[in-house]
Amino acid sequence: QVQLVESGGGLVQPGGSLRLSCAASGFTYSLYDMSWYRQAPEKERELVASIISTGSTNYIDSVKGRFTISRDGAKNMVYLQMNSLKPEDTAVYYCNAVRLGPKMSTHWGQGTQVTVSS
Repeated sequence: QVQLVESGGGLVQPGGSLRLSCAASGFTYSLYDMSWYRQAPEKERELVASIISTGSTNYIDSVKGRFTISRDGAKNMVYLQMNSLKPEDTAVYYCNAVRLGPKMSTHWGQGTQVTVSS
């Protein structure tokens, strides 16, 4: 059974930090590109950061220099280290796995709430 389970969300003050984790199981993790998306109330889901199997990363402009995505192949884990958090980072954060090519498939986690507020 394919599973992506996020953890690490919560309430943090502006300027604070959180580390999100995503545990992957039930599929061949190494064949997938991994990403973090977020969705704020009444907004569309947006791609925040992605990391491919080679380790190459990509970020949206609003989080560059503040967020870091990483993956641990030995543990089938993906992380999102979030520093200098701002109220506009408040959203539900989702872990995503996508395999491109002829056997394209995608999987989603259930999401974890991040709230940045004083």
